[in-house]
Amino acid sequence: MKKSIWLLMTTFLLTVCFGVLSFGQKTYAAEPTPGKKAILVVSFGTTYQDTRKLNIESVENKIKAAFPEYEVRRAFTSRIIIKRIAEREGLKIDTEKQALDKLKAEGYSEVIVQPLHMVAGDEYDKVRRAVDTYAQNKSFDRIVLGRPLLYFAGQEERPDDYLTAIEAIQSQLPKLNRNEAVVLIGHGGAHPANAAYAALQMRFADAGLKNVFVNTVDGEGYPSLDSVIAKLKEQKIKKVTVMPLMLVAGDHANNDIGGDEADSAKTRLINAGFKVDAAIRGLGQNQIIQNIFVQHVQDAIANNYTERGKDRPPIPEIN
Repeated sequence: MKKSIWLLMTTFLLTVCFGVLSFGQKTYAAEPTPGKKAILVVSFGTTYQDTRKLNIESVENKIKAAFPEYEVRRAFTSRIIIKRIAEREGLKIDTEKQALDKLKAEGYSEVIVQPLHMVAGDEYDKVRRAVDTYAQNKSFDRIVLGRPLLYFAGQEERPDDYLTAIEAIQSQLPKLNRNEAVVLIGHGGAHPANAAYAALQMRFADAGLKNVFVNTVDGEGYPSLDSVIAKLKEQKIKKVTVMPLMLVAGDHANNDIGGDEADSAKTRLINAGFKVDAAIRGLGQNQIIQNIFVQHVQDAIANNYTERGKDRPPIPEIN
């Protein structure tokens, strides 16, 4: 009898202790599974459903087709766009950090992070910081960050991202007469990487395309629209076609570039005396641009011409 009571008490105490220990346990990510590989495609995002499909999903699908051995996931860097899509469509899209957390929890061992940004500016830095963190924490056996559209200028041992982009953009330019020009308008901003737009302008001129001009929407960026207008007048241009130098034809493209608002690029050019057409189409629809991003993924997989998170000091967080 005493022995039975002792056994019951021992069992009870062990059960209670195990329960207390289990209550405090955390759920840890799965150990990386060798050969489990993913490509995370990261863009700024857009609330425009049609252009999201035409310009973002099209690139993602091209990457999926090129690398069938990889799981391909999506993330956006714009928190505002993610929030608006969730409110309007009930669709949950991950940030770059959320997407990497999921891949870690699911036991992926290799992750290639390919941004679809035009330049290595503020949004690209968000992705870089995330990759740096996961690389330093050794969350994956391998994590590599691909480069944006415009990154390397021409050198013998590296690709010329500017020349490649120019060739792609040239394929969708209208045929221009002597007194006609195209103004390509990017996002811009105060980040030093936005000097890429001025470099692109110089590379267009070097390529003999002297009636193609580059401008940015952001007032802090360069070249400014005022400086472009001055050059258009110097060249006695009469007709201008404005086009977005952006992955997607979203809010900026439809309003700030081709809209009828008083401060849009189209309106300002009309007020400056030019006849203006607006060709509103995101670069993500351009199949050559799609192929460029596929090549950037390939370069990242091969560790060629990439940003490797573990090889650089981390970029400090910005409050």
